[in-house]
Amino acid sequence: METNIKRLVEISAMGEVSSPLGGAKAYSVSPEGIPAILPGIGGITYNVKIGDNAVQWEADHVEPCVSVRNKDKDENGALNLLACVGNTAKVVSGDAKGDTGVVTGKHGGIENVLVDFDDKTLEKLVIGDKILIRCIGLGLSFSKYPHIKAINLSPNLLNVLPIRYGKIKDVIQMPVTHTIPAAIMGSGLGAQHCYRGDYDIQLFDKQTIEKYHLNTLRLGDIVAIMDADHSYGRIYKTGAVTIGVVVHSNCVTAGHGPGVTTLFTSAEGKISPSIDKNANIGVYLNIGRFRKLKERKTK
Repeated sequence: METNIKRLVEISAMGEVSSPLGGAKAYSVSPEGIPAILPGIGGITYNVKIGDNAVQWEADHVEPCVSVRNKDKDENGALNLLACVGNTAKVVSGDAKGDTGVVTGKHGGIENVLVDFDDKTLEKLVIGDKILIRCIGLGLSFSKYPHIKAINLSPNLLNVLPIRYGKIKDVIQMPVTHTIPAAIMGSGLGAQHCYRGDYDIQLFDKQTIEKYHLNTLRLGDIVAIMDADHSYGRIYKTGAVTIGVVVHSNCVTAGHGPGVTTLFTSAEGKISPSIDKNANIGVYLNIGRFRKLKERKTK
């Protein structure tokens, strides 16, 4: 697949391991009127990893592994804009200095960049440790597929995705774990672009959950959102197809759910999703729970 990768700029952006946030509003209230106080965004999450179920945690918007942000608003904006899924993240301060991880997504609203590290690194990290991300991917395009747009996609991830090209003219075949109707997408709609943040899969309708097997969604799953165009913001458009990665857990509040960061979009529907239970960035990048599986198989 011909791309402009050789012309892409690789540039550094800096953040630090963020603290969980809490305020006077401790309760989240469900659409049924049930209040709950649960773990949420930020911090170092030791037992929630890429590959884990995204639905079954006693949590609200919990972010897998490590949440990174910059305390300066403008610099954090650049971090979220430039970082792409699959970029390398390096610890540059503290006891874990020199260890590396992988960017797994972006969480809008809080504007965190999410990074996977192995367990040994997690035990050394503390809140406030500096994380340097080698950002590359912004501006990526496909010369022979002008109707497909790459967003938040690093060359590192693109190179390992098992995409099939050329079976149908101008169409790529993309493995996904689930197809999701755009009609149930919620929080995150209205953004003018999709180069940062995510938007949420609402899981409040039991019939839809059962029909599309959404209770099996995992963190890191690559999913297809049908009739969704992310070319210039997130809109409903019949026939459009968007591919994204599940980046955070389910949520309690109305309009929210597991978050999806965009990877590809085609307003003309030039992406053909095919179901593959292994379509997870953890499998392709050897991170999260899949790192342990690979290590066990090689012993």
